[in-house]
Amino acid sequence: MPHARRIILRWLAAPVLAAATLALPSLAVAQTWPSRPVRLIIPYPPGGLADTFARVLAEGLASRLGQQVLVDNRPGASLTIGTDAVAKAPADGYTLLLGSVSSLAINAAAFKKLAYDPVKDFAPVSLTFRTPLLLVVPNELPVNSVRELIAYAKTNPGALSYASLGYGSSLHIAAEHFKSLAKIDILHVPYKGTTTAMPDLMTNRVSMMFDGGALLPQVREGKMKLLGVTSAKRLAALPNVPTIAEAGVPGYEMDFWFGIVAPAGTPRAVIDRLAAEIAEVEKQPALRAKLASFGNVEYETGTPEAMAEIIKRDLVRWQQLLREYKVEPQ
Repeated sequence: MPHARRIILRWLAAPVLAAATLALPSLAVAQTWPSRPVRLIIPYPPGGLADTFARVLAEGLASRLGQQVLVDNRPGASLTIGTDAVAKAPADGYTLLLGSVSSLAINAAAFKKLAYDPVKDFAPVSLTFRTPLLLVVPNELPVNSVRELIAYAKTNPGALSYASLGYGSSLHIAAEHFKSLAKIDILHVPYKGTTTAMPDLMTNRVSMMFDGGALLPQVREGKMKLLGVTSAKRLAALPNVPTIAEAGVPGYEMDFWFGIVAPAGTPRAVIDRLAAEIAEVEKQPALRAKLASFGNVEYETGTPEAMAEIIKRDLVRWQQLLREYKVEPQ
Protein backbone atom coordinates (compact mmCIF):
# COMPACT_ATOMS: atom_id res chain seq x y z
CA MET A 1 0.00 0.00 0.00
CA PRO A 2 2.75 2.52 0.79
CA HIS A 3 4.23 1.84 -2.64
CA ALA A 4 0.82 2.31 -4.29
CA ARG A 5 0.27 5.51 -2.34
CA ARG A 6 3.60 6.88 -3.59
CA ILE A 7 2.63 6.08 -7.19
CA ILE A 8 -0.71 7.85 -6.78
CA LEU A 9 0.91 10.91 -5.21
CA ARG A 10 3.48 11.09 -8.02
CA TRP A 11 0.67 10.82 -10.58
CA LEU A 12 -1.31 13.60 -8.91
CA ALA A 13 1.77 15.82 -8.62
CA ALA A 14 2.86 15.39 -12.23
CA PRO A 15 0.59 18.13 -13.73
CA VAL A 16 1.62 20.58 -11.01
CA LEU A 17 5.30 19.90 -11.63
CA ALA A 18 4.82 20.19 -15.39
CA ALA A 19 3.06 23.55 -15.03
CA ALA A 20 5.77 24.81 -12.72
CA THR A 21 8.44 23.70 -15.18
CA LEU A 22 6.71 25.49 -18.04
CA ALA A 23 6.41 28.66 -15.93
CA LEU A 24 10.11 28.75 -15.07
CA PRO A 25 11.29 30.28 -18.38
CA SER A 26 8.67 33.04 -18.12
CA LEU A 27 9.63 33.76 -14.51
CA ALA A 28 13.29 33.79 -15.43
CA VAL A 29 12.66 36.29 -18.24
CA ALA A 30 10.56 38.48 -15.95
CA GLN A 31 13.30 38.57 -13.33
CA THR A 32 15.89 39.81 -15.83
CA TRP A 33 13.60 41.87 -18.07
CA PRO A 34 14.35 44.48 -19.19
CA SER A 35 18.11 44.15 -19.47
CA ARG A 36 18.33 46.44 -22.52
CA PRO A 37 16.27 49.21 -24.13
CA VAL A 38 12.65 48.50 -25.11
CA ARG A 39 11.33 49.68 -28.47
CA LEU A 40 7.81 51.15 -28.72
CA ILE A 41 6.65 51.26 -32.34
CA ILE A 42 4.14 53.97 -33.30
CA PRO A 43 2.42 53.50 -36.69
CA TYR A 44 2.02 57.29 -36.95
CA PRO A 45 4.40 60.10 -37.98
CA PRO A 46 5.88 62.43 -35.34
CA GLY A 47 3.41 64.93 -33.90
CA GLY A 48 -0.25 64.29 -33.22
CA LEU A 49 -1.98 62.76 -30.22
CA ALA A 50 -0.82 59.14 -30.60
CA ASP A 51 2.84 60.09 -31.05
CA THR A 52 2.81 62.63 -28.23
CA PHE A 53 1.12 60.19 -25.87
CA ALA A 54 3.59 57.44 -26.77
CA ARG A 55 6.57 59.66 -26.00
CA VAL A 56 5.18 60.72 -22.63
CA LEU A 57 4.31 57.11 -21.77
CA ALA A 58 7.76 55.94 -22.88
CA GLU A 59 9.41 58.49 -20.61
CA GLY A 60 7.33 57.34 -17.65
CA LEU A 61 7.95 53.65 -18.32
CA ALA A 62 11.68 54.20 -18.71
CA SER A 63 11.89 55.72 -15.24
CA ARG A 64 10.06 52.73 -13.74
CA LEU A 65 11.76 49.98 -15.74
CA GLY A 66 15.29 51.31 -15.41
CA GLN A 67 15.85 51.05 -19.18
CA GLN A 68 15.29 53.35 -22.12
CA VAL A 69 11.98 53.01 -23.97
CA LEU A 70 12.72 54.13 -27.51
CA VAL A 71 9.88 55.47 -29.66
CA ASP A 72 10.09 54.25 -33.26
CA ASN A 73 7.74 55.93 -35.76
CA ARG A 74 6.64 53.60 -38.60
CA PRO A 75 3.78 55.43 -40.38
CA GLY A 76 2.05 54.59 -43.62
CA ALA A 77 -0.28 52.15 -45.38
CA SER A 78 -3.21 52.80 -43.03
CA LEU A 79 -1.08 51.96 -39.96
CA THR A 80 -0.20 48.48 -41.29
CA ILE A 81 3.56 49.04 -41.71
CA GLY A 82 4.31 49.65 -38.03
CA THR A 83 1.70 47.18 -36.83
CA ASP A 84 3.03 44.35 -38.99
CA ALA A 85 6.59 45.08 -37.81
CA VAL A 86 5.53 44.28 -34.24
CA ALA A 87 3.53 41.21 -35.29
CA LYS A 88 6.73 39.76 -36.77
CA ALA A 89 9.10 40.90 -34.00
CA PRO A 90 10.66 38.48 -31.45
CA ALA A 91 8.30 37.73 -28.55
CA ASP A 92 10.82 38.71 -25.91
CA GLY A 93 9.25 41.83 -24.41
CA TYR A 94 11.59 44.24 -26.19
CA THR A 95 9.23 45.33 -28.97
CA LEU A 96 5.83 46.88 -28.23
CA LEU A 97 3.13 48.60 -30.29
CA LEU A 98 0.81 51.47 -29.55
CA GLY A 99 -2.17 49.82 -31.21
CA SER A 100 -5.63 51.26 -31.69
CA VAL A 101 -9.11 50.40 -32.81
CA SER A 102 -7.93 51.36 -36.30
CA SER A 103 -4.94 49.03 -36.51
CA LEU A 104 -6.38 46.15 -34.47
CA ALA A 105 -10.06 46.14 -35.49
CA ILE A 106 -11.02 48.48 -38.33
CA ASN A 107 -8.21 47.33 -40.64
CA ALA A 108 -9.40 43.73 -40.41
CA ALA A 109 -12.74 44.87 -41.84
CA ALA A 110 -11.31 47.39 -44.31
CA PHE A 111 -8.83 45.11 -46.08
CA LYS A 112 -9.42 41.79 -47.83
CA LYS A 113 -5.89 40.67 -46.99
CA LEU A 114 -4.03 41.92 -43.92
CA ALA A 115 -0.40 41.00 -43.28
CA TYR A 116 -1.14 40.38 -39.60
CA ASP A 117 -3.93 38.81 -37.55
CA PRO A 118 -5.16 41.21 -34.82
CA VAL A 119 -5.99 38.31 -32.47
CA LYS A 120 -3.42 35.60 -33.23
CA ASP A 121 -0.34 37.79 -33.75
CA PHE A 122 -0.49 39.97 -30.64
CA ALA A 123 -0.52 39.67 -26.86
CA PRO A 124 -2.70 42.48 -25.45
CA VAL A 125 -1.14 44.37 -22.54
CA SER A 126 -3.41 47.25 -21.55
CA LEU A 127 -5.66 49.96 -22.86
CA THR A 128 -4.13 53.40 -22.47
CA PHE A 129 -6.73 56.00 -23.46
CA ARG A 130 -9.87 56.75 -25.42
CA THR A 131 -10.58 59.84 -27.44
CA PRO A 132 -13.39 61.27 -29.53
CA LEU A 133 -12.42 63.10 -32.70
CA LEU A 134 -12.74 66.78 -33.55
CA LEU A 135 -14.18 68.08 -36.84
CA VAL A 136 -11.90 70.85 -38.09
CA VAL A 137 -12.17 73.00 -41.25
CA PRO A 138 -9.96 75.73 -42.79
CA ASN A 139 -10.66 79.37 -42.04
CA GLU A 140 -11.14 80.00 -45.78
CA LEU A 141 -14.05 77.59 -46.00
CA PRO A 142 -17.21 79.77 -45.73
CA VAL A 143 -18.91 77.74 -42.99
CA ASN A 144 -19.02 78.21 -39.22
CA SER A 145 -21.12 75.27 -38.08
CA VAL A 146 -21.87 71.65 -38.92
CA ARG A 147 -25.22 72.64 -40.40
CA GLU A 148 -23.55 75.22 -42.63
CA LEU A 149 -20.96 72.62 -43.71
CA ILE A 150 -23.69 70.19 -44.72
CA ALA A 151 -25.61 72.90 -46.56
CA TYR A 152 -22.45 73.98 -48.41
CA ALA A 153 -21.73 70.38 -49.44
CA LYS A 154 -25.27 69.96 -50.79
CA THR A 155 -25.22 73.20 -52.76
CA ASN A 156 -21.66 72.58 -54.04
CA PRO A 157 -21.59 68.84 -54.89
CA GLY A 158 -18.10 67.49 -55.38
CA ALA A 159 -16.44 70.66 -54.08
CA LEU A 160 -15.41 69.38 -50.62
CA SER A 161 -12.73 66.89 -49.59
CA TYR A 162 -11.60 65.39 -46.30
CA ALA A 163 -8.21 64.25 -45.03
CA SER A 164 -7.59 60.96 -43.22
CA LEU A 165 -4.74 58.66 -42.21
CA GLY A 166 -5.58 56.29 -45.04
CA TYR A 167 -8.24 53.85 -46.09
CA GLY A 168 -9.83 52.11 -43.11
CA SER A 169 -8.34 54.47 -40.51
CA SER A 170 -10.57 55.83 -37.74
CA LEU A 171 -10.45 59.27 -39.39
CA HIS A 172 -11.63 57.75 -42.67
CA ILE A 173 -14.49 55.85 -41.03
CA ALA A 174 -15.54 58.88 -38.97
CA ALA A 175 -15.85 60.93 -42.16
CA GLU A 176 -17.69 58.16 -44.03
CA HIS A 177 -20.13 57.86 -41.13
CA PHE A 178 -20.63 61.64 -41.27
CA LYS A 179 -21.23 61.51 -45.04
CA SER A 180 -23.70 58.65 -44.68
CA LEU A 181 -25.83 60.27 -41.98
CA ALA A 182 -25.67 63.79 -43.48
CA LYS A 183 -26.33 62.43 -47.01
CA ILE A 184 -23.54 64.43 -48.63
CA ASP A 185 -20.64 63.67 -50.99
CA ILE A 186 -17.07 64.53 -49.93
CA LEU A 187 -13.87 63.31 -51.61
CA HIS A 188 -11.47 61.20 -49.50
CA VAL A 189 -7.80 62.34 -49.55
CA PRO A 190 -5.48 60.01 -47.55
CA TYR A 191 -2.31 61.24 -45.79
CA LYS A 192 0.36 59.54 -43.66
CA GLY A 193 -0.61 61.52 -40.58
CA THR A 194 -2.29 64.61 -39.17
CA THR A 195 0.92 66.62 -39.33
CA THR A 196 1.36 65.86 -43.04
CA ALA A 197 -2.26 66.84 -43.75
CA MET A 198 -2.07 70.04 -41.71
CA PRO A 199 -0.50 72.34 -44.36
CA ASP A 200 -3.15 71.41 -46.93
CA LEU A 201 -5.93 71.81 -44.38
CA MET A 202 -4.71 75.22 -43.28
CA THR A 203 -4.57 76.45 -46.89
CA ASN A 204 -7.95 74.96 -47.90
CA ARG A 205 -6.44 72.44 -50.33
CA VAL A 206 -8.46 69.91 -48.33
CA SER A 207 -11.78 70.99 -46.82
CA MET A 208 -12.10 69.18 -43.48
CA MET A 209 -10.61 66.60 -41.16
CA PHE A 210 -11.65 64.51 -38.18
CA ASP A 211 -8.66 64.79 -35.85
CA GLY A 212 -7.61 63.34 -32.51
CA GLY A 213 -6.56 66.70 -31.07
CA ALA A 214 -3.29 67.54 -32.80
CA LEU A 215 -4.95 70.50 -34.53
CA LEU A 216 -6.23 72.12 -31.33
CA PRO A 217 -3.24 74.49 -31.05
CA GLN A 218 -4.00 75.81 -34.55
CA VAL A 219 -7.68 76.15 -33.62
CA ARG A 220 -6.81 78.06 -30.45
CA GLU A 221 -4.49 80.34 -32.45
CA GLY A 222 -7.34 81.13 -34.82
CA LYS A 223 -5.76 79.35 -37.81
CA MET A 224 -8.60 76.81 -38.22
CA LYS A 225 -12.21 76.37 -37.14
CA LEU A 226 -13.49 73.62 -34.83
CA LEU A 227 -17.10 72.72 -35.65
CA GLY A 228 -17.88 69.74 -33.43
CA VAL A 229 -16.82 66.67 -31.46
CA THR A 230 -17.75 63.05 -32.18
CA SER A 231 -18.51 62.13 -28.56
CA ALA A 232 -22.01 61.56 -27.16
CA LYS A 233 -21.72 64.62 -24.92
CA ARG A 234 -19.66 67.80 -24.90
CA LEU A 235 -16.12 67.58 -23.60
CA ALA A 236 -15.33 69.18 -20.26
CA ALA A 237 -12.22 70.77 -21.78
CA LEU A 238 -14.23 72.18 -24.73
CA PRO A 239 -17.61 73.06 -23.25
CA ASN A 240 -18.53 75.53 -26.00
CA VAL A 241 -18.01 73.04 -28.82
CA PRO A 242 -21.19 71.11 -29.70
CA THR A 243 -21.34 67.42 -30.43
CA ILE A 244 -21.88 66.63 -34.09
CA ALA A 245 -25.20 65.02 -33.16
CA GLU A 246 -26.56 68.20 -31.57
CA ALA A 247 -25.01 70.38 -34.28
CA GLY A 248 -26.98 68.84 -37.12
CA VAL A 249 -26.33 65.09 -37.52
CA PRO A 250 -28.65 63.22 -35.11
CA GLY A 251 -27.37 59.79 -34.11
CA TYR A 252 -23.71 60.57 -34.82
CA GLU A 253 -21.38 59.27 -32.10
CA MET A 254 -17.86 57.81 -32.18
CA ASP A 255 -14.90 57.43 -29.88
CA PHE A 256 -11.69 55.48 -30.34
CA TRP A 257 -9.33 53.56 -28.08
CA PHE A 258 -5.56 53.09 -28.01
CA GLY A 259 -3.57 50.46 -26.14
CA ILE A 260 -0.27 48.63 -25.86
CA VAL A 261 0.23 45.17 -27.36
CA ALA A 262 3.26 42.91 -27.75
CA PRO A 263 4.03 40.09 -30.18
CA ALA A 264 2.09 36.89 -29.46
CA GLY A 265 4.06 34.56 -27.21
CA THR A 266 5.62 37.31 -25.10
CA PRO A 267 6.09 35.86 -21.58
CA ARG A 268 3.01 36.43 -19.44
CA ALA A 269 5.08 37.70 -16.54
CA VAL A 270 6.43 40.47 -18.80
CA ILE A 271 2.91 41.30 -20.00
CA ASP A 272 1.66 41.57 -16.42
CA ARG A 273 4.61 43.74 -15.38
CA LEU A 274 4.01 46.08 -18.29
CA ALA A 275 0.28 46.37 -17.57
CA ALA A 276 0.99 47.25 -13.94
CA GLU A 277 3.65 49.82 -14.85
CA ILE A 278 1.44 51.48 -17.51
CA ALA A 279 -1.34 51.85 -14.93
CA GLU A 280 1.08 53.51 -12.50
CA VAL A 281 2.50 55.87 -15.14
CA GLU A 282 -0.98 57.01 -16.19
CA LYS A 283 -1.79 58.00 -12.62
CA GLN A 284 1.01 60.56 -12.64
CA PRO A 285 -0.11 64.20 -12.90
CA ALA A 286 2.97 64.91 -15.03
CA LEU A 287 1.72 62.67 -17.82
CA ARG A 288 -1.71 64.27 -17.89
CA ALA A 289 -0.25 67.77 -17.75
CA LYS A 290 1.86 67.11 -20.85
CA LEU A 291 -1.23 65.97 -22.77
CA ALA A 292 -3.59 68.67 -21.49
CA SER A 293 -3.35 70.66 -24.72
CA PHE A 294 -5.23 67.96 -26.60
CA GLY A 295 -8.30 68.47 -24.44
CA ASN A 296 -10.04 65.23 -25.40
CA VAL A 297 -8.11 62.37 -23.78
CA GLU A 298 -9.93 59.96 -21.45
CA TYR A 299 -7.40 57.77 -19.66
CA GLU A 300 -8.23 54.10 -19.24
CA THR A 301 -6.04 51.15 -18.35
CA GLY A 302 -6.98 47.55 -17.59
CA THR A 303 -6.02 43.90 -17.70
CA PRO A 304 -4.69 42.07 -20.75
CA GLU A 305 -7.87 39.97 -20.75
CA ALA A 306 -10.06 43.07 -20.82
CA MET A 307 -8.18 44.47 -23.80
CA ALA A 308 -8.38 41.13 -25.62
CA GLU A 309 -12.16 41.16 -25.23
CA ILE A 310 -12.38 44.73 -26.56
CA ILE A 311 -10.37 43.78 -29.67
CA LYS A 312 -12.57 40.74 -30.36
CA ARG A 313 -15.75 42.74 -29.79
CA ASP A 314 -14.68 45.59 -32.06
CA LEU A 315 -13.60 43.24 -34.83
CA VAL A 316 -17.24 42.18 -35.11
CA ARG A 317 -18.61 45.68 -34.54
CA TRP A 318 -16.54 47.35 -37.26
CA GLN A 319 -17.25 44.66 -39.83
CA GLN A 320 -20.93 45.44 -39.30
CA LEU A 321 -20.39 49.22 -39.40
CA LEU A 322 -18.32 49.17 -42.59
CA ARG A 323 -21.01 47.13 -44.31
CA GLU A 324 -23.57 49.65 -43.08
CA TYR A 325 -21.50 52.59 -44.42
CA LYS A 326 -20.91 50.69 -47.71
CA VAL A 327 -17.12 50.85 -47.28
CA GLU A 328 -15.95 47.94 -49.40
CA PRO A 329 -12.83 46.00 -48.26
CA GLN A 330 -9.81 46.72 -50.45
